[in-house]
Amino acid sequence: MALPLLFLLPLLSTLAFTTLSAPSTYIVIIDGTTKPTIFPTHEDWYTTSFTLTPPLLLHTYTTLFHGFSASLTPSQLTSLRSHPSVLALIPDRRRSLHTTRSPQFLGLRIQRGLWSESDYGSDVIVGVFDTGIWPERRSFSDKNLGPVPARWKGTCQVGERFVASNCNRKIIGARFFSKGHESAIPGGGVSGGGFNSTVEFRSARDADGHGTHTASTAAGRYAFKASMSGYANGIAKGVAPKARLAVYKVCWKDSGCFDSDILAAFDAAVSDGVDVISISIGGGDGISSPYYLDPIAIGSYGAVSRGVFVASSAGNDGPSGLSVTNLAPWIMTVGAGTIDRNFPADVILGDGRKVSGVSLYSGKALKEGEMYPVVYPGKDGALTASLCMEDSLDSEHVKGKVVVCDRGSNPRVAKGLVVKKAGGVGMILANGASNGEGLVGDAHMIPACAVGANEGDLIKTYISSTKTPTATINFRGTVVGVKPAPVVASFSGRGPNGLNPEILKPDLIAPGVNIIAAWTDTVGPTGLEADIRRTEFNILSGTSMACPHVSGAAALLKSAHPDWSPAMIRSAMMTTASVTDNRFQSMTDEANGKPSTPYDFGAGHLNLELAMDPGLVYDVTNEDYVSFLCSIGYGPKTIQVITRLPAVCAMKKPAPENLNYPAVAALFPSTGSGVLSKTFIRTAINAGDPNSVYKVTTTMPSKGVNVVVKPATLVFSEKVKKQKFVVTITADSSSLSSVEAGVVFGSFSWSDGKHVVRSPIVVTQADPM
Repeated sequence: MALPLLFLLPLLSTLAFTTLSAPSTYIVIIDGTTKPTIFPTHEDWYTTSFTLTPPLLLHTYTTLFHGFSASLTPSQLTSLRSHPSVLALIPDRRRSLHTTRSPQFLGLRIQRGLWSESDYGSDVIVGVFDTGIWPERRSFSDKNLGPVPARWKGTCQVGERFVASNCNRKIIGARFFSKGHESAIPGGGVSGGGFNSTVEFRSARDADGHGTHTASTAAGRYAFKASMSGYANGIAKGVAPKARLAVYKVCWKDSGCFDSDILAAFDAAVSDGVDVISISIGGGDGISSPYYLDPIAIGSYGAVSRGVFVASSAGNDGPSGLSVTNLAPWIMTVGAGTIDRNFPADVILGDGRKVSGVSLYSGKALKEGEMYPVVYPGKDGALTASLCMEDSLDSEHVKGKVVVCDRGSNPRVAKGLVVKKAGGVGMILANGASNGEGLVGDAHMIPACAVGANEGDLIKTYISSTKTPTATINFRGTVVGVKPAPVVASFSGRGPNGLNPEILKPDLIAPGVNIIAAWTDTVGPTGLEADIRRTEFNILSGTSMACPHVSGAAALLKSAHPDWSPAMIRSAMMTTASVTDNRFQSMTDEANGKPSTPYDFGAGHLNLELAMDPGLVYDVTNEDYVSFLCSIGYGPKTIQVITRLPAVCAMKKPAPENLNYPAVAALFPSTGSGVLSKTFIRTAINAGDPNSVYKVTTTMPSKGVNVVVKPATLVFSEKVKKQKFVVTITADSSSLSSVEAGVVFGSFSWSDGKHVVRSPIVVTQADPM
């Protein structure tokens, strides 16, 4: 249950005093309706009535909500706590990034389907919140693009190595936001002020690579003869090649992304006129804040309420449950799956056994036919050595050998560099139990191969049981047509939703493993300082890579259906998502090889070929979201923190599960016994042939759980475009307690003979969070 406002502010002030008397940055949300008319602007009001001076005031928020961010002393914080116009004080928090064949894998084909019918996303504006952009890459050419859309109100902010001509008809706008970052790290970096000019640009230019990669994944132009050092050779292109890009740099190399800067970007992007926002950023600490304390939830609500679609990454803390982030129901939360392309490598052991793994190593290979001594530094129990941490390896022990390193603690590519410095000739990177069998390719600086947890244990057993163990590594390049695919990536954030399990999260999965896209020219493919290689394209994995696939997809759908709301676009993607792989079998979980569930993939894997024409869609209005916030116990003032406007909650408390979402999650009380029952109300909008008849089918493989949909037939006509229906789920508590994890999964689908509109069902016994 949410905290009432009278308790919310004292709690936040207590957090502030953890830094004693040092100033800290806070986001201050204001009831803008209380501004005295004597002040011409809200900023005049803030600097006069809130005892703030311009050097302390970092950002002023005017579009999505009223407020500001500022560096506050404890005494200023105390003063603001008691100010009648202050709705909330939120400590500024550091967040982290969730780090050519994929468009075809989504069902996109040249001159057919969604690409041709949406004109490749032409004139739709995608705002990317990330580390900036490397504008010279071919992926951002504006050749043959029409003029910048007349509705665009943004700017091309000049700065270090970024001039006005770096914007064009493709990159139509660029801004950078650093005040929150610089305030949080005073005096940091070579030049002070929290800014390290030796590794960063004070501009929208990308010093990290992540932003260039996500921007080109969403909307990159065709780039022929693309590859990463020979891997994934072919044509690189984004999901919406003709969409326009607006770049909002909110993340800084090695420093993360601060909430106050992210909110400023939301405010600017909506004012500038973007249609879609892509934000591959999250908490990364396994904890989801309530919506009224989550600036990404607050900023995204402001955007969605004004018709802007927002996609965000689900986080990389899988495969453990409750690891999904960015949970607000107005955000499209995207997990990651594999595609049918891989970069295999094999470890050959001295006894002849071959262990399969992956690698993107492109340098000089180990001598063909020669076997090398292989060692595991963790054999004697030294944790730092087993992880190949900096300065942990004894060169006398590893020189001239292949070294087994455990995954975790330090970057995967950094482990290879540690081995190289100590004189090792190669590395085998072994997953631990928490990573399971999930593998991602890395552009190592030393011959290296990543292997799963089981294979790693096999290799370690071989080393410990053999007097003179040897091994070598063979690299097999790029392989396409891999089966099974897609598979849910082991790292992808998993449900259930840790805030409101009545709302299924993630919403769906999209390609996020070994994705090739454009790259900065500042760092090598590993991102390590010692990596002097430069490449036009790089191959990365993460829900960060999955999110821009959905952002690009939203641009295509927005172009094809300009009157669709963000919720309708989300619905089209969710209800047409695939739940089978390229073997026509149920999708599996990369972590353990078992069948995956809606807690892993949401509604399924993005299938744009079907999303273009979904048949029916589920819409959610701003009033519906307010009703949802009322249903989870938020009071009017707490809701105003999110929605800007005062809210009025109905006398009869609504049910959160009745939000018109394209999925149903039935939570029965943990203390319930016998036969339990719940009903869910949904409203479907006909988005196809005006005169259509849809009939429902249900799938619930578990005995003791029953699903009934009434009416079982929906009839649409020129006059009747919306139809309500009720889903009733009954479950025997003994049946729920007897299944694995106490959760049952199923679905219901509407079909008119041409379309299949599918919604996942989750049934469990659990108390609301």
